[in-house]
Amino acid sequence: MRYFSNLFPDKKGFITFVLYIVLFVFQGVFVTASKTKSGGYAYNTTLVVFFSELLKLVASAILYSYRRENKPHLLKAIAINHELLLLYFVPSLLYCFYNNLAFINLSHYDPTSYYVLLQFRIVVTALLFQFLFQKKLTSIQWASLGVLTFGCILKNIDAASMDAQNGGNGWSQIFNIYFWSINFQNFCSCLAGTYNEYLLKTKGSNVDIFLQNVFMYLDSVLCNFFVLMFKGELETIFEDIPSLWDVFVILITVNSAVVGIVTSFFLKNLNSILKSYASALELVITAVVCYLIFNIYITWYTIISIGLVSLAVGMYFKNPVVNVSPSPGDKDCKPLLEVTSQT
Repeated sequence: MRYFSNLFPDKKGFITFVLYIVLFVFQGVFVTASKTKSGGYAYNTTLVVFFSELLKLVASAILYSYRRENKPHLLKAIAINHELLLLYFVPSLLYCFYNNLAFINLSHYDPTSYYVLLQFRIVVTALLFQFLFQKKLTSIQWASLGVLTFGCILKNIDAASMDAQNGGNGWSQIFNIYFWSINFQNFCSCLAGTYNEYLLKTKGSNVDIFLQNVFMYLDSVLCNFFVLMFKGELETIFEDIPSLWDVFVILITVNSAVVGIVTSFFLKNLNSILKSYASALELVITAVVCYLIFNIYITWYTIISIGLVSLAVGMYFKNPVVNVSPSPGDKDCKPLLEVTSQT
C-alpha cells in the first residue's frame, strides 16, 4: 500500500492508469484487425488521424464549455492564452508524426513486437524528464531502465532470428527502414509526452485542463491538415470518406479520441515516467490478446523480453517518480514532481 500511495495520489489516478493501458491495448488490436490480408490498409490512415484529432477537439471544447462556470468563453479564453496555444504546436506536431507512424509500423510488426520495440522510449523519456524538470533519477530507477532496454534488445534479436529462419538477412530485419521509423516514433512520443507534461504543470498550471486540450487538438488538426496537403490527399478526401465507415476504423477513431483525453489527465495528475511504464505493462496484455484473437505465435524471446520488461516495471514501482502537492500559497510554477528514494 505504501508503494501504491506513492504511485497514485488517489483512486482517480489509479483509474486513469488502468484506463490508459486498456485503451492502448484496444488501439493496437483495432489497427491490426483493420489491416488487409496483404498487411496494408483499405482506408486513408492520415485521414483517420485527422478525424480522431477533430473529435478530440470537439469533445474538449464541449467539456470546457460544460464545466466553464465563471471562466471566460472559449474564444475569449483562447485569445487570452494565445501564447500557450502557440507553445502547444510543439507536442501537437510530434504527436502528429507519432500517430501517423503508428499505422505504418503496425503494418510491418505484430502488436506485441510493436509495443516491445516502443519501450526504448522510456530511456529517452528519462533523459528528457531530467533535462526539463531538473530532477535526477536514482540508481535503482536507472537500473530498471537498463533491464528494460535489454528486454527490447532481445526482441530485436528475435526479429532477426525469425527473419533468418525464413531465408532472409537477419540484420536487415533489425536495421531496416521500419526499425528507424519506430525509433523516430519513440523519439516523437518521448519529447511530446514530456513537453506536454511540462506545459500542463508549469506554463499552463493555472489553465483549465480541457482548455489546454483544446489548444493541443486545435494545433493537431492543423498539423494533420498540412500533412494531408503535403501528401496531396486533400483532393480525394470526399472519395476516401466512405472507406472510413468500416466498424474497426470507427473504433480506431473513437478509441484514439478517448485515449488522447485520458492521456492529458495522466500527465496532469501523474507523470511521463509512469506513463512510459504503463505502456510497458501493455506488453503482457497485448501478447495474450493477440495470441487469442489473431493466433500470433509467442516465441521464447518474446516471453523473456516481456519478463524483463515486467521486472523493470516492478523495480520502478518500488522506487517511483511521484507527484507531490505544492505548499499552500506557493505561486512558483515549478513542476510538481519529486524523485523518492525508498529503503
